[in-house]
Amino acid sequence: MDFAGTTPYEDYVRADVLTHLQRPLSDDPGEMVFLVTTQVMELWFTVIVHEWTTAATALRRDDLPTALAALERSRRELAALNASWEPLAHLTPARFNAYRSALGEGSGFQSAMYRRMEFLLGDKSASMLVPHRGTPRVHAELEKALHEPSLWDEALAFLSRERVRAGREPLPTEVLERDRTRPYEAHPAVEAAWTEVYTAEARERATGPGPLLRLGEELTEVAEMVWRWRNDHLSATRRAMGAKQGTGGSAGVAWLEKRARRTVFPELWTARSHV
Repeated sequence: MDFAGTTPYEDYVRADVLTHLQRPLSDDPGEMVFLVTTQVMELWFTVIVHEWTTAATALRRDDLPTALAALERSRRELAALNASWEPLAHLTPARFNAYRSALGEGSGFQSAMYRRMEFLLGDKSASMLVPHRGTPRVHAELEKALHEPSLWDEALAFLSRERVRAGREPLPTEVLERDRTRPYEAHPAVEAAWTEVYTAEARERATGPGPLLRLGEELTEVAEMVWRWRNDHLSATRRAMGAKQGTGGSAGVAWLEKRARRTVFPELWTARSHV
């Protein structure tokens, strides 16, 4: 067990780097858990972006097993991400105010990795690149993600190809060739296509779930976990600071309420009303 240099564990995990990245800016002992929890969330954002990118790439190749495996992993990772709120979920205003001023203009909406998550979900916005103009590498990565198909775009392209293989009409051109830099908007033809998928399940339950149903359900699980994340964020923020303006000039709770109302992969939810 006597190593000449660092241990193999350290070489792989870089624990010494990770555990020395914390630089609290106030004297309040409660700031440390806020800082570490935020850093842990950034790590989860990173791995979830990796999984969703893997799934999107696999769907582009019609490799459904790889896509489903990545989505399933991301669902468990989202559960862990959501659990990260627990250390911060019960902050009182006085406890948060003890170190809030140390955050200065810093705000969670400035997270580049979280923005990449949102872009992969189809929630695109060119204006969200503006805070990152001072960091060329990060800005370039976000600009690339802005122009690339989202995970939902790739799922709909796969759905369309499966329809053609089954002898049905593809999805409309305005869905498949939409402006990728714009937020995704629900389309009635997409709702109808998913309705067909779920109606077929109701008719043929004995045959087991088909590929599109399995994809739809994995994406629905992801959408639900994202919804839980947004609402946990809203709840923790409302409890810690009420309706005050957020850090960095954000609208705080008002902005989070607006985010929580946005449905991820909307037609997967509305299609259920027609089955």
